Formats: sequence, structure tokens, C-alpha cells
Amino acid sequence: MLSNRQLFLLHNAQTTEMPLMLEIIKAEGIYLYGSKGEKYMDLISGIGVNNIGHTHPKVVEAIKHQAEQYLHLMVYGEYVQSPQVDYATLLTKQLPESLNSVYLVNSVAEAIEGAMKLAKRVTHRSKLLACINSYHGSTHGALSLMGNEEYKQAYRPLLPGIDFIRFGEMEDLNLITSEHAAIFIETIQGEAGIRTASKSYWKALREKCSETGCLLVMDEIQTAFGRTGKMFGFQHYDIIPDILVVAKGMGGGMPIGAFISSNERMHTLTNNPILGHITTFGGHPVSCAAAIATLNVLLEENIIESVTSKASLFRSLLVHPEISEVRGEGLMISVQLKSFEFNKKVIDLCIEQGIILDWFLHCADAMRIAAPLIITEDEIKIACAVIVNAIDEISKENQ
Repeated sequence: MLSNRQLFLLHNAQTTEMPLMLEIIKAEGIYLYGSKGEKYMDLISGIGVNNIGHTHPKVVEAIKHQAEQYLHLMVYGEYVQSPQVDYATLLTKQLPESLNSVYLVNSVAEAIEGAMKLAKRVTHRSKLLACINSYHGSTHGALSLMGNEEYKQAYRPLLPGIDFIRFGEMEDLNLITSEHAAIFIETIQGEAGIRTASKSYWKALREKCSETGCLLVMDEIQTAFGRTGKMFGFQHYDIIPDILVVAKGMGGGMPIGAFISSNERMHTLTNNPILGHITTFGGHPVSCAAAIATLNVLLEENIIESVTSKASLFRSLLVHPEISEVRGEGLMISVQLKSFEFNKKVIDLCIEQGIILDWFLHCADAMRIAAPLIITEDEIKIACAVIVNAIDEISKENQ
């Protein structure tokens, strides 16, 4: 009889030739539990998803309750479904008035795709802008916005009319013109290895977009829902995007995403042609129920307020001669090491010792830390001790 691991390789399509192959049978809080009694501290939150931890009891209860009421009823946008209405209402209460209309979808990439269509529909322009080393998803449209040719070359031709600028570089803002429908930009560049831009840059970008009529689309897929120490990353910079894209930490572990703008802009998707964007499962009632519970946990349980101090503790403990830099905002952290080979050995050793880490698509020599926001100070100390000791051990092996 074949094992689950063998069946996984036989019947589940693979994304790399080196999957982690951890067989997980249970997850709770910041921990994952293996089939042979292993216990892992998840320091990447399933890549930025489980901000309030795995299987939060309030999320699980909301899922159970909604599942007993109804599941899928109709394609998105036709029936008035309370989970969708309640979530959109609660979410927009946390946002500026100009971001008062939510289009609920299933995933990161679908949210980006919807935002791309909305920007073109609103402006009647076809050209788009994105950043070098950006990452916005893996479907054809989202992939077209990726600023790394290595991941794109096998799938060309992709969408035409996309220009690229350097993230955070003030002089490149002059490349934004009245021909561009929108610029798609991460509030913090994630897969580039956690790169931030200055407040003055964001102010200048907002002004340039307003001046040219180019819509500012901020990708908060990794930064939203408390990850940076505020509910939304753009709140650090005193600016407001024209379109906001969110997903990942939104649903407490359930699949859901959204693009958000004004009622006026969103209304353009309803006509000429009708069904300007359509999704069968977007805004699934169970996912919306989970998202309501997740947002209420963040609002009520003082989780976001503790992020900055926890991030400072990580920074104070991640000290080693092999670490050249620790970058980030809040619990979105990058630990810069000297090479991918070195980084991979450290990560593999940490996983063996029960600490799950990862690297970045466009910055493979840096270590990703994106712990659940509920991690305690004692757990941070334990994790950092394992990481530093692993770096020390690999360093000695290489001498």
C-alpha cells in the first residue's frame, strides 16, 4: 500500500522539484503537528496567511455556523448574502470613505486581475506600470506585472503595454505618464526580500498619480490585516490608494481576496459590457464568515498593537556575524545572509529542529520571517535561539 507521501508525488501536481514534504495532520495557534509526532513553529504563517494563527477557535466556530446555513448559492453579485454584506460593511468601516466598495474574489491573483480590469475600464487607458522585482500572483495577467524575467520567460507572450520602474526610486516617478491606466505597487515589496520605501516617496507617488490620472493600485496582499503593525500598510504613509488589493491574512486560513475602490469606479464594471468582472465562487459565504471572525479578532484582541514590540524583539535577537542586515516593517522580516546555498542549509536545519522558515523568490539569499501576530515573546526568544544557533552551526561547517 502506498504511503501518503508516495501518493502526493504520484497524484498531486508539483510546483518545484524539491517540495518540503512535511506531512501535517493538525495545526493550532503558531504550531503545526506532523504524522509522526513532530511539532513545528510556523514562522512564515503559511506565507503570510495565518495572521491570527492556525484554526483560531472563533474562525472555526464561524465556519461551522455558516456551513449549517448555506454554502454556495449563486455566482457573485446576484443574491443578497449576509456573510458578504456583513463583511464588506465591516471591512469598509476600517478604510477611508473613498474605498467603500468591495469586490470579493477567491485568491491573490484573481484580486489583481480584477483590479487590472477595473483600472483599464475606469481610465479608458491600456498601459500599466509595475515595479522591478515585484510579485502580484501567477496567472497570466498577474504574471505580466511581475518584475523578474526568470519567472516569466517560459510563458510569453504575456500582456503588452506594461512598463517597469524601480521601487522606492524618486527619479523613476517621472516615467509615470497620462498614458498609464494604473501603477501596481506593493506597499512593501515582499518577494524582493522585504523592501520598504520612504514616506516622501509615497507622498510623491500619490501626487504624481493624481497629476497624471494614473490610478494608484496598492497591493496589500501580504501587508494588510496587521502584518506591519497597522491594519493596512498604507496607513503608515498618510496616503490613500485609488484601488486596494487584499487577500492572504484576510480569511483566517480560508481562501478569499478582494479589490476595493469607490462605488463610482466599481459601478463601471456593471455596464458596457455587463458582467465586466464575474466570479462563480468569489465571496463564498463560508470564507466571508471566516473573514468576519478574523477581522473581529484583530479589532477586539489587541493583537495589532503588540506587533511593533514583537518585531523589535526579533531584531534585537537576530544578531550574528553572518547576518548582514535585518529588514522589514512589523512582523514582515527579512534576514540577509551571504548566499542562497548558505541560507538554504540554515533553513533546512531550522526545519529539522522544529522552526519553519523560507526564502524569497527574488531574493533567495535572505530568510523570510512572517510569524503569526499572536506569537509570544517567549516563543520569539526560542525561535531566534534556534535560528542563530543554526547559522552558527552552518558557518562552522563551511570553515
